[in-house]
Amino acid sequence: MTTSTRFSILFSLAAISLLAAASSAQEYSPYLDDFPNQVFFGDTHVHTSFSADAGFAGTTLGPEAAYRFALVDEVTSSTGVRAKLQLPLDFIVVADHAENLGLAPLAAAGDPAVLGTEYGRRIHDLLKEGKGVQAFDEWRASKASGVDPMGGDEGLPAAKTAWNLIVEAAEKYNQPGHFTAFIGYEWTSVPGGNNLHRNVIFRDDRERAEQVLPFSSYESESAEDLWQWMADYERTTGGRILAIPHNGNLSNGLMFDDVTFKAKVPIDRAYAERRARWEPIYEVTQMKGDGEAHPALSPEDEFADFETWDKGGINSPLPKTPDMLPREYARGAYKRGLQHEEKLGVNPFRFGMVGSTDTHTALMTTDESQYLGKITVLEPAPSEDRFYELVAGRTNPDNLDIEIEAWRVQSAGLAAVWARENTREALWDAMARREVFATTGTRMQVRVFGGWGFEAGDQDRPDMVKLGYANGVPMGGDIHGAPAGKAPSFMVHATKDPNNANLDRVQIIKGWLDASGETHERIWDVAVSDGREIGPDGRCPTPVGSTVDVEEATYRNSIGAVELDAYWKDPEFDPSQRAFYYVRVLEIPAPRWTTYDAKIYDREIPEGAPTEIQERAYTSPIWYTP
Repeated sequence: MTTSTRFSILFSLAAISLLAAASSAQEYSPYLDDFPNQVFFGDTHVHTSFSADAGFAGTTLGPEAAYRFALVDEVTSSTGVRAKLQLPLDFIVVADHAENLGLAPLAAAGDPAVLGTEYGRRIHDLLKEGKGVQAFDEWRASKASGVDPMGGDEGLPAAKTAWNLIVEAAEKYNQPGHFTAFIGYEWTSVPGGNNLHRNVIFRDDRERAEQVLPFSSYESESAEDLWQWMADYERTTGGRILAIPHNGNLSNGLMFDDVTFKAKVPIDRAYAERRARWEPIYEVTQMKGDGEAHPALSPEDEFADFETWDKGGINSPLPKTPDMLPREYARGAYKRGLQHEEKLGVNPFRFGMVGSTDTHTALMTTDESQYLGKITVLEPAPSEDRFYELVAGRTNPDNLDIEIEAWRVQSAGLAAVWARENTREALWDAMARREVFATTGTRMQVRVFGGWGFEAGDQDRPDMVKLGYANGVPMGGDIHGAPAGKAPSFMVHATKDPNNANLDRVQIIKGWLDASGETHERIWDVAVSDGREIGPDGRCPTPVGSTVDVEEATYRNSIGAVELDAYWKDPEFDPSQRAFYYVRVLEIPAPRWTTYDAKIYDREIPEGAPTEIQERAYTSPIWYTP
């Protein structure tokens, strides 16, 4: 049976009955008669010229260009490069920075709302004089001070103008059933230069969204204040809203901290409830490094050192120290979340995982062979800036240089959402219930179900998905109170992106809390390609190999698998221990964008830059609670 035939059968099955679903599925999926049957790929983190750090840095493309590009229109980039996606995206969020939203393009255009302020007139004059670099430097200095240069009543008309343009563009391009243009923005908290950013996504249309102006970090750098603003929005408008934290690896230990932001006191149950409520998903991979795991935290995980950025924050003068790492990476947060839940009764770090790009060019490309760059200075060009431009470079108080070179920028990533239809409501609801997974840029499809009644062979049944919802929970769900003598079992199915590399293996990653309050993790290979064997320790010791020809920037799909599935039952289950399980799927090696660049522009690959990449996917966990 072919992959396409098998999935056609799986996803067109008849509705599950109310009685079958009531015991477990209804909490995680709202469809008692129809379960989520499609996966939609998108980007929840797209910046355009309306972001000051993009617009002042050379990006001229606005929100409409971003939407057209996502829909496979050909677009000319800000530096004159013709660009077009191979395949359309199903949804995007234009998440421009709330801080001085739209200032650069509105000032350049001489918008009356901007010219009505003294600072706006100064920026306008600098741009007209061709002093864009000076305008950018002055804006960055004002942003670093924490004082809004457009603040006060005189700046409100400009803020309203920019927000209305953002909302108007989203309404124009939103096509329910075909393409979803979410209304959203980025709250850009950078205390001490450390990254605590969140993308804020509305479920709503302009009628509700235009009742507010985006809450910015000028108003507060505390996520707790952002959550209060979100609660106020829902109460006053009747709308729905969520936030997606990102870049924990650049937070210098603040993203998943154990203390509150302002008072610096241990987090309590109220904090945990609010965080879990307002931040159901996390951006685990994007242009500025991968945040699933770190080799220092997971020394037995040979795949943990993947696109690692761990020198420090982009704007922070402090270098990375080992004690920061557990509070920066998703797997570490998942483990510590179990400890908090044991103490507080609520897990503050109960989030699903998505990927996105954080592009600052309005163009969201994730394919290694079509890497357009994520900021204008890194767009394709014969110069070597794409390799050697510093994304961050500074000297800290200890006189240690912290440098992050351009070749480290990832082409990642994508957010994958299991839903019934491509609408704001259906996709947002799936995000809220965490039925999502992250990929580092490719469009592989992954399903996982956990429960107490699955048996070996169930993963091969034509009604596997129906069975999964009826007798268990999907990614993002919870299983509770183990029946006597039972251990949780899981069905996993993964298929390759038809336009990219074959699959290497499927893994289940477990974390748990023991009786003494210590956390642990373990990885099982549950399906591998090419007839390789999984040993009694649950690991396959044989690498998949590589077909990459670095000189020619090519590879062959002569190894790996088109699809992999697995049934796995936890052999070490202790019903008294809290635990989580998530799936990681790896592709076979393929050329990284730096290798394609070296071939296209006939240049040397930078020392230390990877020549290959094993793209991967991470599902949201399934949690077990005694």
